[in-house]
Amino acid sequence: MINPVIITAALVGAELTRKETPYLPLTPDEIAEAGERAVAAGAAVLHLHVRDRKGRPSCDPKIFREVIRKIRKRTNAILQVSTGGSVHDSFTDRLKPLTAGAEMASLNSGSVNFWEEVFANPRPFIEKLARQIQKKGIKPEIEVYDLSHLEVALSLIEQGLVLSPGHLQFVLGIKGGLNATEENLRLLVGRLPTGASWTVAGIGRHQFPMAALALQMGGHVRVGLEDNIYLGKGVLAQGSHELVKKAVALSHQYGRQPASIVESRRLLNLSLDPTP
Repeated sequence: MINPVIITAALVGAELTRKETPYLPLTPDEIAEAGERAVAAGAAVLHLHVRDRKGRPSCDPKIFREVIRKIRKRTNAILQVSTGGSVHDSFTDRLKPLTAGAEMASLNSGSVNFWEEVFANPRPFIEKLARQIQKKGIKPEIEVYDLSHLEVALSLIEQGLVLSPGHLQFVLGIKGGLNATEENLRLLVGRLPTGASWTVAGIGRHQFPMAALALQMGGHVRVGLEDNIYLGKGVLAQGSHELVKKAVALSHQYGRQPASIVESRRLLNLSLDPTP
């Protein structure tokens, strides 16, 4: 396949509620179904948050394991757990999803103003998290919200806390983080070590403009309800699968072919067998 693009679907998130969109999956069965539909639409990676019985964001590994088990009955997609949780979760709780049996995990590389709150990621916690991810044989996706975070990410790779060349995601458009602009994306990509892979998550209305830039620049893309609930101006997406379909169409427009799950595993240096 020439220049394949890995499409990630972020299904749930920690901030979104049913007040904002009735299509948000909350229960393990709903998340599993949303994952299956996203994969059928063209996603190869599923980024996972979970909710408790009251619909509140949770780091409970039991819930993560249930969701992962249900998804794996439906698809062999690459499963990536969030270690970001919500801005209110403790550092201890944020380590717990690593025990759920996923192949990948997010690794946030710095603190950032997060709308009206602060998403705390002090350096000692970042390094502890990186060590735990490596110890468990999980593939980290380093999350970069600001230019200083990229410096931390490069340091983690240099120290061997993240295996070289690394896989990074640029999260652009959060109020308090780096703006979603072509200039900023090119600055970030230009600092990457040789061989590193990268993806872009544009937030809100920036989701598809950033996806288009990533496609043109040879990167990968993330879409989904966690980052953006609209398919078009004023039109709610009826699930992450609709956003994935739009990303697939955009990929074809720019001469890129969505990578299959098998191809995505090879690109990310993951086992072809999804079971731990």
